[in-house]
Amino acid sequence: MRELWELLVAFFIPGVVGYGGGPASIPLIEHEVVKKYEFMSTNEFGEVLALANSLPGPIATKMAGYIGFEVAGTLGSIVALSATIVPSLAAMLALLGLLNKYKDSPKVKRISAYVRPTIAVLMGVLTFQFFDSSVVTAGWIQTILLVVVSLLLLEKFKVHPAFVVAGSLVYGAIFLS
Repeated sequence: MRELWELLVAFFIPGVVGYGGGPASIPLIEHEVVKKYEFMSTNEFGEVLALANSLPGPIATKMAGYIGFEVAGTLGSIVALSATIVPSLAAMLALLGLLNKYKDSPKVKRISAYVRPTIAVLMGVLTFQFFDSSVVTAGWIQTILLVVVSLLLLEKFKVHPAFVVAGSLVYGAIFLS
């Protein structure tokens, strides 16, 4: 029962304060799941994140379902998914009319403009943590190789990110396991 309560809190908080969708919620989920409740290690969280990125759909819900299941089975998955979805659903229902009324307001646009750099910093910190963790577990050569090849595929050859993530997963399974 304690695990279900912890799952509820761990996913409800990012669901409430994670303005900006998945990218804004990921560092918050990572804090709750890895640091606060220690459901998994940083490496395990990175693997769950990579897997969730390779599948279609909202990332926070995929991660909640998987992590909830790993911690407390099917009921844990339901609790974590509900805790992720309910705050956004309630806010959307409560604020839909208000948002529609003020959608072209300069103040609303300014608030969104202020939030974007914060999300970028949070994602940068998370990226650095994963890079550091990768260097420790896989070594400099493997990490740099994956980073350079991924960057080339994404930027120069315009390969879809899902294929880059899938290729990285296959590479890791073959050469890093």
